Amino acid sequence: MTRIRYVGGPTALLEYGEVRLLTDPTFDGPGDYPIGTRKLAKTTGPAVTAAEVGAVDAVLLSHDHHPDNLDTAGRKYALAAPLVLSTASTRERIGGPVRALANWESYDLAGVRVTGVPAQHGPDGSEHLVGEVTGFVLESEGQPTIYVSGDNASLDVVRQIAERFERIDIAVLFAGGAQTALVGDAYLTLPSDGAAEAARILNARQVVPLHFEHWAHFTQGPDTLRSAFAQAGLADRLHLLKPGDQVSFR
Repeated sequence: MTRIRYVGGPTALLEYGEVRLLTDPTFDGPGDYPIGTRKLAKTTGPAVTAAEVGAVDAVLLSHDHHPDNLDTAGRKYALAAPLVLSTASTRERIGGPVRALANWESYDLAGVRVTGVPAQHGPDGSEHLVGEVTGFVLESEGQPTIYVSGDNASLDVVRQIAERFERIDIAVLFAGGAQTALVGDAYLTLPSDGAAEAARILNARQVVPLHFEHWAHFTQGPDTLRSAFAQAGLADRLHLLKPGDQVSFR
């Protein structure tokens, strides 16, 4: 049995095989986060507190340098975890329990293989602006294979993952169509129609969107996701959870 509980924003609790995993911890209440001359505004706090989540075996952290993926309370939670899987640059910045995973490198955790996979947090050529980001693929005998996209905006990256893995059963897609002045009118994460196309490319049986609400820089949300998946003929694959809700898969 695999369970995914939506905490809020990019944060979800994955109960997978014998392990408990948490994506991109964000546990602060609403507020503003200055980033240079810009700011990101969090509009809603989590539906589940860090205490209610409890201990996990590992944190899957796409990146540490943007507060909508790791806020103040989320950072405290991550640094207290026994293991954080993330990028090499995250390891350099925060150390502690962080284990860097290169693209296509795997880490075995209690019978679960966690593989780092590419993620592109913006248009082509923007990495020097947006920084290093990673996604993850989870595999375990008798369990569905799960792809966690992290902050990825590139369908070419999705195609690479589809080519590498025989199947992706569940796609956890960060899909708010995030935009800031940093990259003009380009997207920093998949928009709704991009998420539907990613599901098609991966031939994912189930899709659980994350990171599509609770921050002001998202341009798309639940309604556009429903519409995009319906137009793509994939409405039956979409699991659009309300904060605090969970879905189970066999």
